[in-house]
Amino acid sequence: MSKTDTAAVQRPTTSRKRWNATDLGLIAVFAALVAASSIVPGIPVGALGVPITLVTLTVMLSGLVLGAGRGFAAVGLYVLLGLAGLPIFSGGRSGLGILASPSAGYIIAFPLAAAATGYLAAVVIRRTVKYRGLWLFAATMASSLVVVHGLGILGMMVNAKLDFSKALLADLPFLPGDTLKNVLAVIIALAIHKAFPDVLVRRVK
Repeated sequence: MSKTDTAAVQRPTTSRKRWNATDLGLIAVFAALVAASSIVPGIPVGALGVPITLVTLTVMLSGLVLGAGRGFAAVGLYVLLGLAGLPIFSGGRSGLGILASPSAGYIIAFPLAAAATGYLAAVVIRRTVKYRGLWLFAATMASSLVVVHGLGILGMMVNAKLDFSKALLADLPFLPGDTLKNVLAVIIALAIHKAFPDVLVRRVK
C-alpha cells in the first residue's frame, strides 16, 4: 500500500467546533422538522392521556444527523418556541402550562436526548465501519431509555403524583413504538450520512 493510500485510510476525523451559516440552517430545518412531526395526530395512552407521537423519531434523527451540539440546539429551539406560545406540541398545545402536565418530563427530555444521541452517534461514526447501523440503534435506544423514558417517568411522578411503579407502567406502552421509530431514524440517518459524509464528523484532508 502506498503512503497516499495509507494516509487516505488513516485520514483523521474531528468533531465540528464552529458553527457556520450551514450549521445554523440545519438547526432551523431540523427544528421545523420536529415541529412538523408534532402535527401528525398523537395517540393518547392510558388514563393520563400522554400521546404516542412521531416527535421522538425526529428528535433521535436530529441527534443522529447533527450531533450533540446542533441536535440539542435544533430540538431545544423547537421546545422553546412551543413554550413561548407557538402551538407546535402534540395536539396543538403550547405555553408554559405544558410544564405542569404529565407530558412535561418527555418534552424536557427531548433536547437532552438529541444531545446524548448526537454524542454517541459521533463516536460511532468516528470509530466504526462494521455494524454501524446496529451501534447507532444502540445509541438511540440508550438515549431513549435513559433520557426520554427516565425523565418521562419522573415527570409523571411529579405532575401526576404517581408512585414509581405506576409511572413505569404508564410509560411501558411507549416502548414498542419508540423502538420502531428508532429503527426508522437509524435507516434515514445512514442514508443521509452516505450522501453527506461530513454532515456530522468533518474529515480532515
